[in-house]
Amino acid sequence: MLDYTHNGWLVAASLAVALMAGFTGLSLTHGASRLDRPRRKIIVALAAVVLGGGIWSMHFVAMLGLQLPILFYYDALITLASALIAILMVGLALLLLHFRARSLPVIVGAGTIVGLGIVVMHYVGMAGMQLCRPVYTAVDVAIATVASVVLSVLAIWVAYDSRTHRNILLGTACFGLAVFTMHFVATGLTGFTAADAGGGAGPTLSNQVLAMGVTVSAFLICGAFLLTGITFIEPAPSATMPPPSPPPAPRATASATAGVPYERDGKTVFATPSRIAAIRAEGHYTVLYVGAEKLFCPWTISEADERLASAGFLRVHRSYLVNPAHVSSFERHKDNGTCYFEGVASLPKVPVSRSRLSDIREALGL
Repeated sequence: MLDYTHNGWLVAASLAVALMAGFTGLSLTHGASRLDRPRRKIIVALAAVVLGGGIWSMHFVAMLGLQLPILFYYDALITLASALIAILMVGLALLLLHFRARSLPVIVGAGTIVGLGIVVMHYVGMAGMQLCRPVYTAVDVAIATVASVVLSVLAIWVAYDSRTHRNILLGTACFGLAVFTMHFVATGLTGFTAADAGGGAGPTLSNQVLAMGVTVSAFLICGAFLLTGITFIEPAPSATMPPPSPPPAPRATASATAGVPYERDGKTVFATPSRIAAIRAEGHYTVLYVGAEKLFCPWTISEADERLASAGFLRVHRSYLVNPAHVSSFERHKDNGTCYFEGVASLPKVPVSRSRLSDIREALGL
């Protein structure tokens, strides 16, 4: 086996890249679940590129700091594949988190996918080494996988348990440590031997060329980090600055007073908000539940949430708004809840996601 050391500056740089990528990706998705589906998909895709690209960049910044007594290089195609694997697996995890009810199994599943994505990216990236062969056992891979999955689940659970600034910062620290720890645990369990030049899957990639690619990737992550960080915490108003002018009266009050539109017999009719028990998302539209009737409404769920906030409606799930005045009973489960309705034959119950439990309980006086 070959002796090897690490460049301390590049080790520190790899941790910084992982932390910046984690902060940027988790901050980008803050509030994404309240957006309409097309914009939410764009945000999730951007966050997947940042987080997945951050995992890849951290790995290869650290690999550039790996100092071996022989010259080695990388297979370009395998190196590219490792980056795409990280982006796709993180993207799958984000899709679960932002397009499914955020229950405990979903959070654990998303964290597991991220953890496996880190592991797969790492070992695929190592497989791209030429003139030098990494040596490890199945037990080594299992230890690295457990470390990665546990830390990734912790990161996702912390960041998505409550979408506050504090949780995002803690989730960032957990994500950065998950990527960093997994890499160096796996590398510490790996030996390296010299190997004959073999036919790679793609063109060769020297350390110098790889360094330029990683530098560009790290630069883009730093830029996204700065753009995200500057708006993360709103600055406190200066004492010398005039107070901001009051915002215009929200449209929600006027809309709630005028009524909620729905379609019937080719005409647009308006329902009194107090008669509506709940509203459910239906693609780009919504369904109103009024007694035994289900009425088609042209508003999106986000628009209904904004317009009917003054009427007391609460977003209890990504797909549901409820009028607490119509809730006849409430049941708390382990990590979510259920609102029940009497006299609303078309909708006997509505699920309540974990992040919305405190809001509905407060509105119900619990």
